Amino acid sequence: MIILKNYLIAILIFTFANSLIAEEKKIITHDDYSSWKSISEYSISNNGELLLYEISPLEGDGYLYIKNLKTHKLDSIPRAYKAKFSSNSNFVVFKIKPQTDTVRAAKLKKVKKDKLPKDSIGIFIPETNSLLKYPDVVSFKLGKDGGNFVALLLENKKEQTKDKDTVSDTTKQVKKKGKQKKSNSLLLINPINENSFTYNNVSKYSLSDNGKSCIYTVAKTDSIDSVFVYIHYVESGRNDLIYNSNGYSENVSTDKEGKQFAFTFSSDTVKNKAYSLYYYSQTKLNLVSGDEFSNLSENMTVSTNGSIYFNDRGTELFFGETPKPLTEIKDTLTEDEKVSIDIWNWKDDYLQPMQKLRAEKEKKRSYTSVYFPLDKKVVSLGNKNLEDVFIKTKENGNLVLGRDNHNYRKEISWDGSRHYDYYLIDKNTGDRKLILKKVASTVSLSPQQNFVAWYNIADSSWNAYDIKKEKSNELTSYLKENFYYELNDIPNEAPNYGFAGWTDEEKFVVYDKYDFWLISPDGTSKAKNITNYYGRKNDIQLRYKKLNPDLITLPENMMLTVFDLKTKNSGYASFRKLKDLKILIIDNFDFFGMKKAKNNDKIVWRKQSFIEYPELYVSDMKFRKVEKITNTNPQQKDYNWGTVELVDFTTLENDSMQGMLYKPENFDPNKKYPMIVYFYERYTDRLNRYYSPKPIRSVINFTYYTSNGYLIFIPDIKYETGYPGPSGFNCIVGGTKSLIEKYDYIDQENIAIQGQSWGGYQVAYIVTQTNMYKAAMAGAPVSNMTSAYGGIRWSSGMSRTFQYEETQSRIGATLWERQDLYILNSPLFFAPQVETPLLMMHNDKDGAVPWYQGIEFFSALRRLNKPVWMLVYNGAPHNLKRLADEKDLTIRMQQFFDHFLKGKPEPMWMKKGVPAVEKGREFGFELSE
Repeated sequence: MIILKNYLIAILIFTFANSLIAEEKKIITHDDYSSWKSISEYSISNNGELLLYEISPLEGDGYLYIKNLKTHKLDSIPRAYKAKFSSNSNFVVFKIKPQTDTVRAAKLKKVKKDKLPKDSIGIFIPETNSLLKYPDVVSFKLGKDGGNFVALLLENKKEQTKDKDTVSDTTKQVKKKGKQKKSNSLLLINPINENSFTYNNVSKYSLSDNGKSCIYTVAKTDSIDSVFVYIHYVESGRNDLIYNSNGYSENVSTDKEGKQFAFTFSSDTVKNKAYSLYYYSQTKLNLVSGDEFSNLSENMTVSTNGSIYFNDRGTELFFGETPKPLTEIKDTLTEDEKVSIDIWNWKDDYLQPMQKLRAEKEKKRSYTSVYFPLDKKVVSLGNKNLEDVFIKTKENGNLVLGRDNHNYRKEISWDGSRHYDYYLIDKNTGDRKLILKKVASTVSLSPQQNFVAWYNIADSSWNAYDIKKEKSNELTSYLKENFYYELNDIPNEAPNYGFAGWTDEEKFVVYDKYDFWLISPDGTSKAKNITNYYGRKNDIQLRYKKLNPDLITLPENMMLTVFDLKTKNSGYASFRKLKDLKILIIDNFDFFGMKKAKNNDKIVWRKQSFIEYPELYVSDMKFRKVEKITNTNPQQKDYNWGTVELVDFTTLENDSMQGMLYKPENFDPNKKYPMIVYFYERYTDRLNRYYSPKPIRSVINFTYYTSNGYLIFIPDIKYETGYPGPSGFNCIVGGTKSLIEKYDYIDQENIAIQGQSWGGYQVAYIVTQTNMYKAAMAGAPVSNMTSAYGGIRWSSGMSRTFQYEETQSRIGATLWERQDLYILNSPLFFAPQVETPLLMMHNDKDGAVPWYQGIEFFSALRRLNKPVWMLVYNGAPHNLKRLADEKDLTIRMQQFFDHFLKGKPEPMWMKKGVPAVEKGREFGFELSE
């Protein structure tokens, strides 16, 4: 008995001590954001012995780290980024940013953008621990598949050309200052032995994938512009001039082996130039485009806006054709004599706003063509009626897929699907054959080019078009399993679960909700569940993780991602020969970001949870000897953090749903906590996401609020077509009430809601239907569906009607068919019922939700004398992008919720506002007495 008593006392002491420790931890403040760092880019060397990764703070200078995985030696380079390993794994090339303080000081001095400090180039050789640096970098290129040479394009200081005298009249001479010109230098260097070659006045260059040759152009501008095209052969050091003439060149390219080359050239002196294409190999130079462009389509020239490139075998050279440039028109009108007008025509395929946004792209549009060096033949594959041609440079065969949507462009405004007609194009002849009409989902040409797999979204079936027999085979409709997204709740056909790829035997693999299916495109054998229903039996979703980007077909040994749909645990599995499935690792984390060394089975990957930052780990493919590489934010242990758990709740209509509940780390079930309810459709799959403390773009930072004593509840939402507002109300309000009944520690008198965009709409609607929330924040809410329906998404130029009829807004009918539903779901029409204090953010350059939607609701509530505030960040988009704006919003939202849920003093911007005449001088953050 004494032993038991002492044991209980020990437990109490331990619990009390832990409680004190938790209470002693620091609470996250806005000043702490700068101490949190993040891992950005990372990669593993081809030999699997070196790992590089970047760690950067929210503001300021970061570091590039290079770790030897065998010796554990760690090197670091300040401000380095965009790093790449050499193919031989013996050095690293990267850019180096100038110091943040230096750039900031220059900006304060109003230094022009092109005069600001430039990036440098760094090359680090781990074996000798040596670092080479070169200032004022423009770009760099490495041989992807071999070689030790690096091509660096460096910006020299501007050179001044010779002064020229001009005579303005017979009595006075005026000396005109020489023009300033940029002069870039090309440095080809082997960092291992420091053998190098430098060429001046270089404008364009291309290094072959094997690193053996480099084509570059030298531009000289004296009295006449001229261009010289050279090829440098790395191994011999030979530098051959293959072409020179008065004129210009904009594109250069080499094949993978560095034996074939191409470049564009124009001798035109006018602004809008027509370019030719040249091909060079083994001392022979061919004019691909022909004299006066005779080898191209009528009235076409070579485009310089796209790239020119060879296929992997070097048997085909691809380029773009574009219409010959129009003659320049001299401007003979003054500004006040010019008319600026947009003409909207009901016959237009795209609306005028969409046309205007796409205008520059359309001016630069090119149509795919191919040149066959052996036959010296050019074949046009695309044209204005077949804009999209899909070239796969790694695959052989004479056929390519093309697609066109001209017949369906007008209906894009109201149809949520994106329909295309698909064609098979013969590269040898340019002949095209229409094989599929009005398809709105996956289409894939098999590598052997006997079949085209495609998904029929109308009947949710997988099909295959037999190229030889010229017919489609329907392959899955007899199965009881579904291949469409079963949780789809928008008024449109559900998308498929995905296409894994083709096998060497010319079968293809697709997914259902859980498993893999192997399908014979000729229909001679039934579709087979090759994961043996493991996913379905265990409520686990299995998906293929492609680790080798060069693969054309599915590998014999596949790595799969594993996700438990019930617990939200994840991990990886191996899948051998399309039959042997083995779970390798699964845990209560989100595993992601796997990368594999090219030449062995070393892998790097990340895992995260709400508590654990997504650090880097390395192991072999079987997850033996797992090594944690990084410890990015050790200071986290000193802060009161939080926890998250899955919770079940019941909607107002008695449906069972899942949600997530976040709690402070020092949570005490005997206390009462204020709670913020956040939501955006279905969210629980993000259970194991980590959220660094940082300024917000539009929604609450879960970590900040849990650290500061808030609960956060995120309910999943399911929708009924025609009733998006009531559906959200059913789940959000129902979930809130369900949790209040279940957990006594929720302070039901101090609960708020917050959402952005679609979530912001839900907030605006809910506060018109209930007063149970103490405060609400709505970011970019639609308030009036009747006016929003006919509006424009200014970021894309598209009409908003498709959103209401077939996608997220979920009305499922036109405004004139169901006007009642548009009104029923619009917060504006129920504004008199609002009693909840509402903070809105709606920025004046919002390209997704027109900001007049916020104005409509604000104006209505203001007239009704309801407590409402609206933050409008000038020039800001749908979600904030400027750090200064993000910091501002973070503070204001925190002050808003603290005032209403914690009883803290009201800030002056809420109590009195900030007059326009004080803009930029006063911000109103100070708290009232």
